[in-house]
Amino acid sequence: MKKIFSKITVAMLSFSILLFVNSCQKKLIEKPFTVFTTDYLKTPAGLQTSVVALYSGMRYMYGPNGALNTTNSGTDEWSLGDQGASSGLDCGAYNLNSSNGDILTPWNRSFNNINLANAVIEFAPDVQMDAAAKATIIAEAHFFRAFYYFILVQQFGAVPLDLGSGDFAFNQKPFQGFNRLVPDLLKKNYQLIIDDFTYATQNLPTKRPANGGFYAYKSAAYHLLAKAYLFRGYSSVKQTGDFKSAWDAAKYVIDNQAALGTALLTDYADIHKEGNDYNAEILYSVERIQGSPFDNETNDVSNEFSGKANMSCNWYNANYQNNVSINGAFPCDRVIQYMRPLRQLCPNPWLYDSAFADKINDSRYDNTFRVVWLATNNNAAASGINTGDTAYYLVPSKAYGDSLRALGTKKYRIIDPTQFYLVSRPAIQLYPSLKKYDDTKRAVPNDASGRPYVVSKLSEVYLLAAEAAILDGRPGDALTLVKVLRKRAAYRASLASNPTLLAQREAVMTNITNSDMTVDFIMTERSRELCGESLRWPDLACRNLLVEYVKNRNRNLVAAPKVQTFHNLRPIPQSQLNAMNDPDKAKYQNPGY
Repeated sequence: MKKIFSKITVAMLSFSILLFVNSCQKKLIEKPFTVFTTDYLKTPAGLQTSVVALYSGMRYMYGPNGALNTTNSGTDEWSLGDQGASSGLDCGAYNLNSSNGDILTPWNRSFNNINLANAVIEFAPDVQMDAAAKATIIAEAHFFRAFYYFILVQQFGAVPLDLGSGDFAFNQKPFQGFNRLVPDLLKKNYQLIIDDFTYATQNLPTKRPANGGFYAYKSAAYHLLAKAYLFRGYSSVKQTGDFKSAWDAAKYVIDNQAALGTALLTDYADIHKEGNDYNAEILYSVERIQGSPFDNETNDVSNEFSGKANMSCNWYNANYQNNVSINGAFPCDRVIQYMRPLRQLCPNPWLYDSAFADKINDSRYDNTFRVVWLATNNNAAASGINTGDTAYYLVPSKAYGDSLRALGTKKYRIIDPTQFYLVSRPAIQLYPSLKKYDDTKRAVPNDASGRPYVVSKLSEVYLLAAEAAILDGRPGDALTLVKVLRKRAAYRASLASNPTLLAQREAVMTNITNSDMTVDFIMTERSRELCGESLRWPDLACRNLLVEYVKNRNRNLVAAPKVQTFHNLRPIPQSQLNAMNDPDKAKYQNPGY
């Protein structure tokens, strides 16, 4: 995939750009090295290249700054870090308008891929090639058409199915219309998404290989199908049986793990461990490649805040560099092992105080956040510590911090949750930093990541099934699945030699009953299991929980005073409205913008 992505994708995506979005850009001058026509799409090579382009387009959706912002900012989990606040990231403060640059990431990068998927589905049946290979290509096209539409619907609501040549049809003609004001359009959107994911479950390859995860297999299609049914069940176009259908799709994966080539890992710490990117729990990831940014289509290496650069390794990091002194000295330099202290997002107090309240029996807090930084420079001696010794320790509670301070023997800086960075206290910018995306293989700390970005995990399938069971009136079925994840969360490698203590912690973690099985419980469990994985904003918006959770859990922070019900959808980008030939553009906009 490395060779194909870096050389072919740009040409294919340029060819397939949706004309109704770009037709008004009259100053565009292209100098293609190769001229593509639709005839190329009717060849085996054209079909294969098109599918590679569909995979490659997902790099815009997972990892770049705009994608990270639109899926994480302004939630109960994350608030703006001080650099995020200073740069005015409107998603996090709910100052959104239709000209916001971050919302262009999903909008501008989805329709061209949908159009390309339409072409593959339309032309492939008549292409003479190996039947099995063609069947997989068509299934992948259905998978990605559904996936790109699903991303759009979660962010914007109803979006056009007719791109200029009819519903689901490949469009190759100039078109300045915007087919959004269509009766029952959201209903039709969800039906297409569900139909396409269903097709993918029936026709994608069944067993994910041991080193798989960056190609689409049945398990990932079932996972996303379950989520599509669940989200439709919460929506205004819900249908009877949606939650049962979500359960059925998710339960298929849970019950057929061996056949599908997937499994829950024993240790939660191993799921996102660097170097273990294709483990059995990962159903699908957006592929990146360690090495040159050019291999990851990050061609402007001087500006990694644009394009397909995966910035997840830097996005959530606190300011460990030249910020908090010890005896007047700063013992930590910016180093690869701690990533770039970009400080775009920091965890809300609710996350570390409530969701991760149990930091002893539940290993997921320690396996999700960095709370210790070691001294990395010669200033360590001036600080009274040695290079390589602990410099900063973010303790789990104020009481524990006070007990350590009372000893009077600790030379490192002890920082408790009352001192973690908040918008109202910008002097200390040290807070628990997400470490799931650590990438120590980069050349310098500021570089983007070459690790794949996890999109689909088996653990989320368990949580989707549990939630569907709750909504379908079967809390007992939900309890059984939740206990599996919570028992796993009790495990730490250090407890492997102490089965008695491990059993005690497992008992605490699984001490829940049917009465605990509520959507609120599942949502908090999702934070513990899936924190920072570009899920939370659509999780809240699509369940109509955004306003309630942000107002109740972001007290005194920037999002809570401003979030309103209409923020459950993003504004249609102004550039799209400006490209239309209808003078009454306001009627196409989402309410409130």
